[in-house]
Amino acid sequence: MSGKERREQLLDIGKHLFAERGFEGTSIEEIAARADVSKPVVYEHFGGKEGLYAVVVDREVGRLLTMATQILAGEHTREKFEGAAIALLRYIEDNADGFRILVRDSHPASGAGTFGSLISDIASQVEYILGDLFAERGYDPKLAPMYAQMLVGMVAVTGQWWLDARKPKLEEVAAHLVNLAWNGLSNLDPAPRISASVASAGRNLRTAPAGTGRYARLATTNTRRNGSTVP
Repeated sequence: MSGKERREQLLDIGKHLFAERGFEGTSIEEIAARADVSKPVVYEHFGGKEGLYAVVVDREVGRLLTMATQILAGEHTREKFEGAAIALLRYIEDNADGFRILVRDSHPASGAGTFGSLISDIASQVEYILGDLFAERGYDPKLAPMYAQMLVGMVAVTGQWWLDARKPKLEEVAAHLVNLAWNGLSNLDPAPRISASVASAGRNLRTAPAGTGRYARLATTNTRRNGSTVP
């Protein structure tokens, strides 16, 4: 197994264990045992458990933030919000371990920690969209930041709930999210449905791997104890 393949193997094993047991409940010994390697190999690639965890978290942050940036681009239509709801739920479905690690790091309403910071980043993008919509409809654009936090928080907390519940089906949850966000309580549709075109596209949507970034830089990656590096 090449150095790169070993690194990916350790990341996969670490992600699963961190999701299942949390950072404190996961040991270097168990990660090494699952990979059938010695502990020094894990240290060689990541410098320790903290380094491995930082890379795992950074990959999930990058993946989710990249997805959010992509789906929030373009025209501000109901179909866009439907697509965004489906994309988030699809990410959770395909990356349950990664999302569980992110939400365990901090509560989305706290504004602190990895997930809180990520939600704030996404809300900042939504703020600009809502600001334009408010201006077009004669509402005060200064209220856009508050509404952005409300909207993103609603979706994030629903995603956390669905992570374990997994019922109703993905498209149905997305339809109800958009129903509440788009129509409001006073105009709820009794039987909401996702647009056929968005549902079809959503079934083919899968999130792509993301590179390393600001959280991974916390790690002392690729460092041997003797000072040499690992591919």
